[in-house]
Amino acid sequence: MFFWDYTIFLLIPPLLLALYAQQKVRSTYRRYNQVTSAARISGAEAARRILQASGASHVAIERAKGQLSDHYDPRKRKLRLSEGVHDSSSLAALGIAAHETGHALQHHQGYAPLHIRNGIYPVASFGSTLAFPLFFVGFLFSRQGPNILMDIGILLFAGAVVFSLLTLPVEFDASKRALVLLKDGGYLRGKELDGAQRVLSAAALTYVAATAMAAMQLLRMFLLRGSRD
Repeated sequence: MFFWDYTIFLLIPPLLLALYAQQKVRSTYRRYNQVTSAARISGAEAARRILQASGASHVAIERAKGQLSDHYDPRKRKLRLSEGVHDSSSLAALGIAAHETGHALQHHQGYAPLHIRNGIYPVASFGSTLAFPLFFVGFLFSRQGPNILMDIGILLFAGAVVFSLLTLPVEFDASKRALVLLKDGGYLRGKELDGAQRVLSAAALTYVAATAMAAMQLLRMFLLRGSRD
């Protein structure tokens, strides 16, 4: 009943947005991954030059397995680029490489939202893992006693929602930095920047969809909690 009650309809809009975002990312990446930049520089080389010019040459760059598995690891200070980004000189590759480099520079320059997000990540990750099991158990047995487990589940999941909300400015800022870095460094010009921006905008939509889904899940939990009073 917890999974199929009337509040399930709240999840339909963010689910549709998430499906659209995934399709948008795949199609946009596929399109601009076939367009080679005039500079003909690989994603890894562009990232390396940007890091050096920004005084962050200590950040290591590694090739990672998988497609679109690109990320910056703040704990090890490593920039991991997927093979399709690390070795490619496409507009998509340069846009993604610069975006992840933007995260490395956020860390290097002490960008507050990134540090706050990284600081609460362990708590948010742990909380999101326990939130639904605790809430579900509390929902099943709430008619037989107090609703404390439901309340704990809501509190834990609220932390995950806060983490998701903090992710948005971090990702938007990294994309903004990426476009400036690519332009100022002469790696992309004119319409090439438009292509990179489209790739990054599509990727940003996935974070918006994830945040919307988390917010609706939290609202759903509040409604189900209220039905037990």
